[in-house]
Amino acid sequence: MSLSGLIPGDVSVNTAFLIGIIALISGTARGFSGFGSALIFMPLASSIAAPRLVAALLLMIDFVGSSPLIPDAWKHADRKATAVMVLGALVGVPIGTYFLSRLDPVTTRWIISGFVFALLLLLVSGWRYRGKDHLAISIGIGGLAGFCSGLAQTGGPPIVGYWLGRPIASAIARANILLFFVASDFFSVASYALTGLITLDAIKFSLLIGPVYALGVWFGASLFGRASEALFRSICYALIAAAVIIGLPALDGVLR
Repeated sequence: MSLSGLIPGDVSVNTAFLIGIIALISGTARGFSGFGSALIFMPLASSIAAPRLVAALLLMIDFVGSSPLIPDAWKHADRKATAVMVLGALVGVPIGTYFLSRLDPVTTRWIISGFVFALLLLLVSGWRYRGKDHLAISIGIGGLAGFCSGLAQTGGPPIVGYWLGRPIASAIARANILLFFVASDFFSVASYALTGLITLDAIKFSLLIGPVYALGVWFGASLFGRASEALFRSICYALIAAAVIIGLPALDGVLR
């Protein structure tokens, strides 16, 4: 199959090229800092292609990319605590997916931009939950992250803000975060498939964009330790802010 045969019929070659560039940039952010891929990818990619397509695309390429990390995460994670949050995601993901499948593209883009902006503020603030563990809070945060993941694959910040604030070793916190998103992505795959969001076009497109995204993740990981983490995180924040602004539907007549 030719490369052009991997591009959906309603996506031009130029648009596919731009989505590839966005995937490379967002993958680099993910590889270096461990976050930011969806917050960069979704506002930008959904401004030039259907939000349903790009959400399914990001889900597939990120799910496949993180699968080799599952055994180590399973070994180090607090699986009981993570399972409580996963219960919340089990409810939140289908609700987010429902809205993604029902809302018109422009409305979805406004919601994505609003969510990403709010999550960017959360990241920049450095907020960490340092209160006591409560079953309702854990399930609620898992549900919020699941909803954001179902709607726009942007569930990272609530989970990161919670787990990195807990009095546990950083290795356990990171393993918990990874294990949660493996489960959340699994729910998303099931929800997207049941609602018809994972299409043959999206699967074929992922074969084209996936390697580019993986290259970005590898490149970002190779930079870790060679560049200032504080500087790179600042660059990531700036890229996310730019993605929100550029992706605003209000600017369609100016930028697109």
